[in-house]
Amino acid sequence: MDPILLAWLRAQLGTAADEQDLVDRYTRLGRARAVVAEVLAERRAKLLAEPLRMTVDGVVTIDQSNNLAGLERQMAGLSELVAPDDPAAGEASADLVTAPLLPSRRTR
Repeated sequence: MDPILLAWLRAQLGTAADEQDLVDRYTRLGRARAVVAEVLAERRAKLLAEPLRMTVDGVVTIDQSNNLAGLERQMAGLSELVAPDDPAAGEASADLVTAPLLPSRRTR
């Protein structure tokens, strides 16, 4: 994997992300933005699988709701970021456009 791409992934996901896991995901998904979206979705699902708030009276209170809100904000802002492997403006991409074919003259 390109070091610039790996650095961008680490900037989005943190330095604790496993490099081999990121490489495997990138090989499977083909885009850095898709890798980040998948990892963030997994982190969100993990938070939702556990109680967001737990209180033991007089001892401790654990509240994960701010972490969940932060993950959701990061997921929403992902579309605004420019990934190193995004096509440049004006560069050919794999998007297909369809248009109906119409005859140049009216037929009778």
